Amino acid sequence: MLELVEVMDRLRRECPWDAKQTHESLAPYLLEESYETLDALDTGDREHLREELGDLLLQVIFHARVAAERTDGTGFDIDDVAAGIAAKLVRRHPHVFADVTVHDADEVKRNWNAIKAAERAAAGGGPGSALDGVPMGQPALSLAAQLQRRAEAAGVPADLPDVPVTQAGGSAGAVSELGAELFALVTRARAAGLNPELELRHAALAFADRVRAWESSG
Repeated sequence: MLELVEVMDRLRRECPWDAKQTHESLAPYLLEESYETLDALDTGDREHLREELGDLLLQVIFHARVAAERTDGTGFDIDDVAAGIAAKLVRRHPHVFADVTVHDADEVKRNWNAIKAAERAAAGGGPGSALDGVPMGQPALSLAAQLQRRAEAAGVPADLPDVPVTQAGGSAGAVSELGAELFALVTRARAAGLNPELELRHAALAFADRVRAWESSG
């Protein structure tokens, strides 16, 4: 890690391309490397996974290096990033680092959500929403699944009134019949203990395999 930080420091000083990057210009690479890491997981190639995890780690190091240059009091470095996540893990695992007793993984998740909600309330001075912090720009299937998980953990009733179904292309709050059906499929997937994003991804990859097989047979 120390060697990687030193390499990044030198690149930032001496490489024209690296020197001009910002958080905003690096954002596409963070997304790209995340997907490439997921691809490596799908292949089962552990060496490929190691390489892609390194590329993903580079993005974290790079963003931290850019942040360390800020002079407006908002700067931080990779040590701050590591210390922050370590402290968060300790706070949210009192059954490991304190005297709380849990009996199963479900109880761990409930405690995690309760501690997280308390942290949000302390930071914002109020209870806020269970949906605070959900990245709304993520792919739609994973967004729907995360929203459902957050709502379920917060005790939101499952029979909330549906948004009226309208023709596609309506207002921002309008939902087409197809959209409503897709959202319901996400609910079904979660009820079956499946990740809808990964299930669709696996189906898409299987389709790609069938297309390539068809191409080869011709």
